[in-house]
Amino acid sequence: MASTATTPSRTPQPPGLRASLASFSCPAVPVPGPGPDPQEVDEEEDEEEELAEIHVCVLWNAGYLGIAYYDTSDSTIYFMPDAPDHESLTLLQRVLNEINPRSVVTSAKQDEVMTQFLGKLASQEHGEPMRPEIIYLPSVDFGVEISKQRLLSGSYSFIPDSMTATEKILFLSSIIPFDCLLMVRALGGLLKFLSRRRIGVELEDHNVSVPILAFKKFVLAHLVSIDQDTYSVLQIFKSESHPSVYKVASGLKEGLSLFGILNRCRCKWGEKLLRLWFTRPTQDLGELNSRLDVIQFFLLPQNLDMAQMLHRLLSHIKNVPLILKRMKLSHTKVNDWQVLYKTVYSALGLRDACRSLPQSIQLFREIAQEFSDDLLHIASLIGKVVDFEGSLAENRFTVLPNIDPEIDEKKRRLMGLPSFLTEVARKELENLDSRIPSCSVIYIPLIGFLLSIPRLPFMVEASDFEIDGLDFMFLSEEKLHYRSARTKELDTLLGDLHCEIRDQETLLMYQLQCQVLARAAILTRVLDLASRLDVLLALASAARDYGYSRPRYSPRLHGIRIQNGRHPLMELCARTFVPNSAECGGDKERVKVITGPNSSGKSIFLKQVGLITFMALVGSFVPAEEAEIGTVDAIFTRIHSCESISLGLSTFMIDLNQVAKAVNNATEQSLVLIDEFGKGTNTVDGLALLAAVLRHWLALGPKCPHVFVATNFLSLVQLQLLPQGPLVQYLVCKGVASASHASHTAAQAGLPERLVTRGKEVLDLIRSRRPITPVKEQRRETQIKNCQTLVDKFLKLDLEDPSLDLDIFMSQEVLPAAATIL
Repeated sequence: MASTATTPSRTPQPPGLRASLASFSCPAVPVPGPGPDPQEVDEEEDEEEELAEIHVCVLWNAGYLGIAYYDTSDSTIYFMPDAPDHESLTLLQRVLNEINPRSVVTSAKQDEVMTQFLGKLASQEHGEPMRPEIIYLPSVDFGVEISKQRLLSGSYSFIPDSMTATEKILFLSSIIPFDCLLMVRALGGLLKFLSRRRIGVELEDHNVSVPILAFKKFVLAHLVSIDQDTYSVLQIFKSESHPSVYKVASGLKEGLSLFGILNRCRCKWGEKLLRLWFTRPTQDLGELNSRLDVIQFFLLPQNLDMAQMLHRLLSHIKNVPLILKRMKLSHTKVNDWQVLYKTVYSALGLRDACRSLPQSIQLFREIAQEFSDDLLHIASLIGKVVDFEGSLAENRFTVLPNIDPEIDEKKRRLMGLPSFLTEVARKELENLDSRIPSCSVIYIPLIGFLLSIPRLPFMVEASDFEIDGLDFMFLSEEKLHYRSARTKELDTLLGDLHCEIRDQETLLMYQLQCQVLARAAILTRVLDLASRLDVLLALASAARDYGYSRPRYSPRLHGIRIQNGRHPLMELCARTFVPNSAECGGDKERVKVITGPNSSGKSIFLKQVGLITFMALVGSFVPAEEAEIGTVDAIFTRIHSCESISLGLSTFMIDLNQVAKAVNNATEQSLVLIDEFGKGTNTVDGLALLAAVLRHWLALGPKCPHVFVATNFLSLVQLQLLPQGPLVQYLVCKGVASASHASHTAAQAGLPERLVTRGKEVLDLIRSRRPITPVKEQRRETQIKNCQTLVDKFLKLDLEDPSLDLDIFMSQEVLPAAATIL
């Protein structure tokens, strides 16, 4: 039989599942059969992730900032309660740097500070990969009351339809702080923008609204300030072009970086959360210790099997927001049901496992309590209703037997149809022309039953197709199709079984979708907690393999103490790595001046200090025997730079910009790492600038930030350019290096021996304050001496001597000497 027709894109969603489904009990959930190829599912998720966009609405008034943004990747609106911000709008800049919005929405009636800020944002030529579109809406769209009405009147899948208006208000009030008026106005403006632009539903019917699956709060309190230069030079993230030609268009892959070696997450949302933690290092000691508690638990040898089992379950946690978004838009795919079933089933496995773990650990307690029986209800409904194998075979939603008696009866009739149609065809053949060798009765959805006979040689013109008692319909693949009295009778008797079955199963699918969407909140919570567990299991796995230890946090220590620390990336690349300790804190030795030979590891030491501090501030174990981290509010770096044509700045200018950030923003709780600052310009000028910067910080006394500076400007000490006092300490071995040993390093790098030798000669001449003779003059003097020696030898020859052989003299004396002269 021919294939069925395409299902209409949408039908009205019924209010609930029919009685036959609602009466299901919730027994143990069986494991589903073979599902879609995980690689195909991952590619689908990657495709959706590439298309993800963020649209943010911001308002600035009386020194406070209101922010809300919509993320199309999970159809979620994020809001930040009203937060104070300086007139430079550093908080807003940080948020924008983090979320990288596609568009920025604000009021047309705006403060001059915000207007200037957005003007610069729209005209920027570098920095972010895409300049955001600035959109101004009338100020009336940001009124407090109208914004509240938009919020309360919105259609949200996570709010049950059975809620009254009053219950809906109470429910939203438990999520959204309506007393934050600036934030409420930003939410109202964002909803107005989404409905006007129809983000994500541009091609849908006008009555289809933008899907909003959740409201979530985000805050930037207690965060450690780290700029993009620091992320780059510390190699926390490192993007590289993908070597596969098939993924060139999809962007970049992660290279050798801290994120790359710690990212052992099994689900994409765990990887996304780990990246978020890396962009939001925090000073919240409660949050950091709760992360470390989980990592420490899984590092115990007796818990290794449990960690591996949880990791296997987490690999089945898929992109639930994407599936819910498709359900909301009635675009559910066949694979979505199996993926959702495995996700929910795996979540139940996580819940059961966490109930057996210590409830004193907050994450285990939350998973055990919040993964409610709603998950069991969802899994039971999907497992009892959806025919996974049949759905994949027919590429449409199909239901299992005993769900709907009408569907079962029609399927039984359809299954017996082939043999019945064979008998009908045999009877039809008896009444046909004897020249017709065979015929068949076929069924085509939306057309009905037809009599099909082969095209005979004499059937050339259309008039030859006419047969008495039959109505010609069409010619296809050398088959002639007709209606007969019997096929018309079959149409009346059997009807359009395929379409009826498909329509009834589609109706059940929409009813099942309503049941799932009504429990969208628990599915979103599952994703939040599962991704958190995934991240901490990944960090525990890395800590186990690389020998990391748990850091300690001390609010009283304004600085850091590291015992035998290691560079987390370098130790994986180098054959040997020598651990180094570092300590800064209190009112003494706040500026560490690191001198030493070239290629001795000064830069690695600086990066090591920064990376260990960073890892501790994201809640990870660290590569050190011991580490104690005090209050750190920012990390600034000036380590190495590259010229940038797009920036139009020289290397030295970029260096100055980086140092200027540290000078203007570093506090007594900041960590500043400076490597070889000043070498990009004249030696005297560079030395003077470095000394001036360090003296500026030393003049602050106890308010001086914690500065680690590596330099080969030994004159900084020799000329006593820094004031003597307890604030300065010289490292790595206490004291000052006497030389940089650059010539030795040059020889190791492969420079020719004569160049290295000449370099040593020039250095000795400079140190002894003797004039430097140019190489050409030296060569000329040598040539003159060689010529004089050759002339002397020639004049001493006795040409009367019979034993004199001029050929031998030429080959042994003249030619070698001439070669040295030339």
